Amino acid sequence: MLRKYFILLILPAICLIAACGNSNNQEESAQAEANVRTIWTAEKANEWYANQPWFVGANFLPSTAINQLEMWQEETFDTTTIDRELALAASIGMNVMRVYLHDLIWQHDEQGFYDRINKFLEIADKHGIKIIFTIFDSCWDPFPKPGKQREPKPFVHNSGWVQSPGQNVLKDSTQYPMMEKYVKAIVKQFANDERILMWDVWNEPDNMTGPSYEKVEIPNKVELVLPLLKKTFEWARSVNPSQPLTSGVWAGNWESDSTLKPIERLQLEESDVISFHCYDDSITLAKKIQQLQRYNKPLFCTEYMARPNKSTFQSSLPVAKANKVAMVNWGFVDGKSQTIYPWDSWTKTYTSEPPLWFHDIFRKDGTPYMQEEVDFIKEITGK
Repeated sequence: MLRKYFILLILPAICLIAACGNSNNQEESAQAEANVRTIWTAEKANEWYANQPWFVGANFLPSTAINQLEMWQEETFDTTTIDRELALAASIGMNVMRVYLHDLIWQHDEQGFYDRINKFLEIADKHGIKIIFTIFDSCWDPFPKPGKQREPKPFVHNSGWVQSPGQNVLKDSTQYPMMEKYVKAIVKQFANDERILMWDVWNEPDNMTGPSYEKVEIPNKVELVLPLLKKTFEWARSVNPSQPLTSGVWAGNWESDSTLKPIERLQLEESDVISFHCYDDSITLAKKIQQLQRYNKPLFCTEYMARPNKSTFQSSLPVAKANKVAMVNWGFVDGKSQTIYPWDSWTKTYTSEPPLWFHDIFRKDGTPYMQEEVDFIKEITGK
């Protein structure tokens, strides 16, 4: 009898506790959902950008690294070269660098990757340089491998650059949870780090690599990347980064919504700030800026400057400065990436330095390729 009364007395209390527990869980879930930030409005993006300087910088890879893996792996993480070359950038008025990460580093050495990223950010901050981190990239070699990287192929542009994720991951949906964990972990780790200017979630997502690797690319690559690109934006936003997210449009007609490819529409709709690439003359650059201004968000040109294409500092920077468009050129110090050679070095034989460098600003010893070019950069940045 006593047991019966005890059960009758205790059951309501258990139910009450359970109800409270469920209520708390629902409230926590609702709160978490409410805290996940949305895509920035134009008002929010412009409010953020109003407090930023005009950004001028380069896509940065230390001259001693052939690719992202060689830059970030413990054995080849070269802080001496990074410090020297970022000091060189600061000396000509550069205040931003775009830098590529790689999922394989995180998979094999997560904490070490965080530590080296933090060290890199310390060096950049010392020189007054903000960082744009690029998470994924669809360009060049589809088969990245950790460990010792191959030596550069003589006279060939970006002969060792690798994609992230590689083709084997793209084709295997069982590896997508790994991608999700990587994106969330890397962004969350640095979500409130003021040394990071923004996250470029995927570089040229629909790039099919042209003559360099087109024979081994999968024909449905873009079909695989498109939904993953959307998920990457969502994964990154889910950890509430204070920095804006973007993915740059690079090849196509952006004059109206009707002329956009599906992947371009996704890039532009999901980006907090708008980024794009332009390796063309000043007239084309001005046209592209005008086309993208309809989004009424800050503009970042995250790749430009190919001298034979008439995309130069002297032609591009004045147009950009007049519109406060951030400018990040490809290439900095001539090194193992060999981007002084043009894209056609994959199909055309070069046996010596090209008559006109394609990318890069400085020689290996730190002297300018063109002194008048460096003088111009200093003048326009106010250095």
